[in-house]
Amino acid sequence: MKLFYAPGACSLSPHIVSRELGLPIELKKVNTKDKTMEGGGDYWKVNGRGYVPALELDNGQILTEGPAIVQYLADQKPEAGLAPKAGTWERYRLQEWLNFLTSEVHKQFSPLFKPNTPEDYKKICKENLATRFDWLDKQLAGKDYLMGQQFTVADAYLFVLLNWTKPTGVDLARWPKLAAFHARVGARPKVQEALRTEGLLKQAA
Repeated sequence: MKLFYAPGACSLSPHIVSRELGLPIELKKVNTKDKTMEGGGDYWKVNGRGYVPALELDNGQILTEGPAIVQYLADQKPEAGLAPKAGTWERYRLQEWLNFLTSEVHKQFSPLFKPNTPEDYKKICKENLATRFDWLDKQLAGKDYLMGQQFTVADAYLFVLLNWTKPTGVDLARWPKLAAFHARVGARPKVQEALRTEGLLKQAA
């Protein structure tokens, strides 16, 4: 399998998951500005939407969208417990978390990275993020991870999103449980491996 990624982007989530699972994956670095790939090639031909991540399976099929990719990866090694068994109540709870993260947290960050976003709108996005973080902080009470004591693919995704608070000027100190979660996940050996591979270890420390 090949994972098309950009350092520090949301593709870091499936990168972390693949390492946690011990799955052999070839990393293909993408320049998201000009849509070129390390070693040559046009990324538009891989993913017509132009963004990462994309996962190329050994049979040539392409899977896109981070929440779908991480579930596919987790299902390759179900015994690892990174996603509950398909059809169980717990699996739907995991999907609930992934949908919340992608629609209510990830999308609030996106405008903060764009230089042409008006400052007034950036302020609104940060206010929206604060509301989501207020709620998330409460959900982590008495838990190490979103689903309880078991690390799942949703935790990898939330970790990556929380990485974005520093470059966008959002102070995590306001949410101590979220800050502790970020540090806890960041200390995992396989997470450290992924960060080091993408050249992010200093930024994420």
